[in-house]
Amino acid sequence: MTEQPRHVPVLLDRILELFDPALSGRPAVLVDATLGLGGHADALLAAHPELTLIGLDRDPNALAMSRERLARHGDRVHLVHTVYDGILEAIGGLGLSRVDGVLFDLGVSSMQLDVAERGFAYSKDSPLDMRMDPTTGATAADVLNTYPPGDLVRILREYGEEKFATRIVRAVVNEREKEPFTNSARLVELLYSAVPAASRRTGGHPAKRTFQALRIEVNAELDVLRRAIPAALSALRVGGRIVVEAYQSLEDRIVKKAMAELAKSTTPEGLPVELPGHGPQIRMLTRGAEQADEQEIERNSRAQSVRLRAAERIREAS
Repeated sequence: MTEQPRHVPVLLDRILELFDPALSGRPAVLVDATLGLGGHADALLAAHPELTLIGLDRDPNALAMSRERLARHGDRVHLVHTVYDGILEAIGGLGLSRVDGVLFDLGVSSMQLDVAERGFAYSKDSPLDMRMDPTTGATAADVLNTYPPGDLVRILREYGEEKFATRIVRAVVNEREKEPFTNSARLVELLYSAVPAASRRTGGHPAKRTFQALRIEVNAELDVLRRAIPAALSALRVGGRIVVEAYQSLEDRIVKKAMAELAKSTTPEGLPVELPGHGPQIRMLTRGAEQADEQEIERNSRAQSVRLRAAERIREAS
C-alpha cells in the first residue's frame, strides 16, 4: 500500500494576508499554478466564499488527491493537468484573459518527497525517476545513463551548484559502464565516495545537490519558470497580486529578475517627468525575499529554505 503523504502548507498565514486585498468581498479568480495537495488552495477558498480557483499541476496523482480534498468547494474549483508555463492557455480555456491572483509554490511537493516510489528523496532507496508527471518524459536514470559526461558536469554545476561535479561525473561514467543506474541507493553510495569527507562535514548531505540538479533537468524546471512568471504577471488584472515561494537560489533569481523588470520605469534617464505608459507595471509587496521565522520552521521543516516574493499589478502593459 502506498504511504499517504502529509502536507503542511508553507507560510500559509502570510499568503492569505497578501492575497486578501485582491480577493476579499467580491467574485474573484485565483490561479494556483502549483496545486500539489491543495493546502493553500483549500485555505484560500475557505477564506473567500466568492473565489473561483483554477488549479494547475503536471502531476496527475496530485490532481486526483486535490480533487478529493477540494470537492467541498463544488463548482468554484477547476483543475487543469498542465505544467505551470501553460497558465495563459489554462485560463483562456475557461474563457478568461485576466485573473485576480496567481500563486506559485515551487520545487518538489510534499507528496513527491514523501512517497518513496517517486525517487525524489535521497534518504530512501527507490527507482531513479524524479518526473513530476510520471506519465511522460525521461527519468533521472535515463539522464545518468545516457547523457554525455560534459552535459552531466554542466547540469551538476548549473542546477546543483556542485563544485565536485567533475569528480562525481567521472565516477558515474565509470559505474554506468559496469551496470546502468536504476535505484537511488547506488547513486547515494557513489556520492558519499566521490565527495570529500571535509565537504560532507560542512556542506550538508552529499547527495542533496546532485539530486536537485537531476530533478531540475528531468522536469526542465528553470526553463519552465522563465516562461511561467512573465506569463503569470501578464495575466494579472490591475490590482491583482502574485505570490511566489521559491526554495533554492536558482529559482529565486529568476523570480526576482522577472519582477524587477516590471517594477521599474522605462522612461529614459534624465527626463524630468515620467513618460505616459512608461511607469512601473507592478509594485513589490515584499522588501527583498521574505523568509520563514523560527516558529514556522519548527512547525514545518520544509519552510527553512523558502524565499517569498509578492507583487501587485498597478497598470496594464502598454
